Amino acid sequence: MAFTEFIAYLSLEKKYSQHTLTAYARDLEAFALFLEAEYGQQDFETVHYPQIRSWIVSLVDAGISNRSVNRKVASLKAYYKFLLKTGTISVSPLAQHKALKTPKKLQVPFSQSEIAATIEALNNQDGFESVRDKLIVSLFYATGMRRSELINLKVSDIDFGQAAVKVLGKRNKERIVPLLPGVLHDLKSYLDGERCEVVNQADTPWLFLTSKGAKLYETLVYRIINSYFSMTSSKVKKSPHILRHSFATHLLNEGADLNAVKELLGHASLASTQVYTHNSVAELKKIHSKAHPRNKS
Repeated sequence: MAFTEFIAYLSLEKKYSQHTLTAYARDLEAFALFLEAEYGQQDFETVHYPQIRSWIVSLVDAGISNRSVNRKVASLKAYYKFLLKTGTISVSPLAQHKALKTPKKLQVPFSQSEIAATIEALNNQDGFESVRDKLIVSLFYATGMRRSELINLKVSDIDFGQAAVKVLGKRNKERIVPLLPGVLHDLKSYLDGERCEVVNQADTPWLFLTSKGAKLYETLVYRIINSYFSMTSSKVKKSPHILRHSFATHLLNEGADLNAVKELLGHASLASTQVYTHNSVAELKKIHSKAHPRNKS
């Protein structure tokens, strides 16, 4: 079964990334295979909820986590929403569906000292990759940008005059994020020095490159962050997203306005940003406990 029109809609109207489009198509094809195997049916338009519920049960029985099951059902729900929008169906079979319960995952940010120690360790190393990696760590922490956003940065996105960087976020939404003087200094040094040693700046627009002059890729960026923070942090998860989480948490801990942090992160809604307030509240409780007169002996 083809879902060409739906995928085209997500791409052109919703501006979803290729990675997301592939995931949607894969989920829909998986349900189509189940429908054919279990019910000898190929028509999504006449599906009833009990059939979808059977699919969900089969996924859970196969050991797939509730979180992953919810994501797959969300793809199906989006497709039925599209069929409603186009007038193909009048009622979605998922209209009354409730997502499976999932445990809340608490993301533990790096401490300021862990980040400082990592950057300090990189300061003591020479060569293109070390200079590049230090800049990657610094830029993640200074801007809170996503891994995909960093990978897609171009040299032309850096505005030294305005001390800012243009970031292309989800659904091709642009935002301007200010840059700290130290990061600007490191960026200029990298562009004028180490990057030139790998490739002439006129040959490629990408800001960050591999040692062979190619554009960075996601697994390499993950390995860079995981490798360096493994030397300075005992946190279970060490990833670019944890640096983004640290950026937001530390700003909020220092009294930054939630709406301002939302804009810096490129979130579409305030609800997405509010997940970072958990650690801020924890920090406030600690400060309150230490400072309040009634808690002093």
